[in-house]
Amino acid sequence: MTQQNGIGASTDHRVHSEASKALESANGVEFDEVQEVTETEEGGKGGESQDPVVVAGAAAAPDGGWGWVVLASTILVLSLTLGLPASMGIFFTDLQNEFLASNSETSWVTSIMTSALHAGGPISSVLIHKLGCRETVILGGVLSGVGMAVSSFTRSITELYITAGVITGLGFCFSVQPGVTILGHYFVRHRAFANAMSSTGTALGLCILPVLGNYLHTEYGWRGSFLILGAILLNLCVCGAVMRPLEPKRHRGQPLINHKPPPSDQENEMKQNRTVWKYVAASLRKHMAFDQFCHNRRYRVYAIGITWMMLGFVVPLVYLVPFATSNDMEPRQAALLLSILGIINIIVRPPFGIVFNMAWFKGRHIYVFSAALLVNGLSNIICCIGASFPVLVIYVTTYGLSMSVVGSLMFTVLMDIVEMSHFPSALGLLAVMESVTLLTGPPLAGILVDRTGQYFYVFIACSAVVASSAIFLMSAFLWLDKTEEKASKRGQPPAQPDLKRPATNASPGCRYRSVPTDGDRDKAAPHRSEYMTSV
Repeated sequence: MTQQNGIGASTDHRVHSEASKALESANGVEFDEVQEVTETEEGGKGGESQDPVVVAGAAAAPDGGWGWVVLASTILVLSLTLGLPASMGIFFTDLQNEFLASNSETSWVTSIMTSALHAGGPISSVLIHKLGCRETVILGGVLSGVGMAVSSFTRSITELYITAGVITGLGFCFSVQPGVTILGHYFVRHRAFANAMSSTGTALGLCILPVLGNYLHTEYGWRGSFLILGAILLNLCVCGAVMRPLEPKRHRGQPLINHKPPPSDQENEMKQNRTVWKYVAASLRKHMAFDQFCHNRRYRVYAIGITWMMLGFVVPLVYLVPFATSNDMEPRQAALLLSILGIINIIVRPPFGIVFNMAWFKGRHIYVFSAALLVNGLSNIICCIGASFPVLVIYVTTYGLSMSVVGSLMFTVLMDIVEMSHFPSALGLLAVMESVTLLTGPPLAGILVDRTGQYFYVFIACSAVVASSAIFLMSAFLWLDKTEEKASKRGQPPAQPDLKRPATNASPGCRYRSVPTDGDRDKAAPHRSEYMTSV
């Protein structure tokens, strides 16, 4: 799609630009990267700065159309990939008895699966760049389906760590990150609503998979259940197939005239040896967002807070079913608790998405997120009252309502903090940081259960961890807002990350044109250029 903004541009400039493009085309050079033009000219009345010239090459975010199909596909992806780890508690006791493992050893299965789901973020970011979002989701579907199916034939807990933990977890990662990324490209003006709707996928998984898992466990045992779940996970490939790129992938053509002789094998080998470490360093900088972590204070605070939060955020979902069954509750009722949690999320998240998309919430998403996180952490104390079914229903209701807000806003807050051109790498680095605490959280909780013989200590510890992360995020962002407000009153520009650097390497299948929202315009400088970026 071609867009031109000719305000303040002379006729000679346009003729020169067209002539240059024609000459390059004649030499056989095809440009498939999204170019940026940051040039502005002084002109008009009073020497006002004119709008930048926006170059063609990027597809506009449709905010609808086929985007609704992509949204439905992302919902299904999140329901399978994020709902299954939370439902593994149904098989917790069987795995303990099968492999004669302790609570801590058994919890490593879910812990490794969840950690691999996040730790594979940089690898997923590279695959998105090299293959595209669609192909990466399909690859993730194959990995997760095969890993879960093979885990049904394992003979030791260590083998289960590799198959159900590492392989399946990486497959989940390769499905989640490109699904969320391409959704951010399809929706800009309605991004908060789209993210909230996509987060209902987690709720859908929590609603259906526990009931399905309990039925499969009763009929086929844990081995047959894992085999069937592996076949179900292969449907991620279908979800990825409908995530078509906004702009068709184009291949560079060979130059018509090549005057240089082909380099020798020795020269190629020497060149590769000289550039391999430079390539590795450049890839780390590009796909791990270290520059964002160093220069963007808001991203740094958010990453630290979310990393600490993950130490206790998912642990209650892992130990809820064992906690209920250890207090003489029927397995069917214990699995029903997770389904109630999922139903609450399904009902609540869509209206929350509509509310959070209102203009009043622009710039306030982080505070709503922090408040909901505080409620979520404190809700774990309800389990200390008792383990009866009515008490645990009150717990999952409170936990589910606050979880709905947290899930609806987690990606939205990150998109508010960083530019979409940096979003995949920022999400990748955040996922790696989260993986450390996700890996250690459930085993630490298992050690606590093994030492004390009581499950409710786990919920007390999770309450302290999650509530403290909420207080940290809220106080840190309040301080940052006040600091930047004082700096603006003194006439000093607020500290901002270097976001004007062009994204030189476009990701096939994930191209978009960023359409600034009202919140983006509020954050932009008075004469800031609009960039055409690709991820």
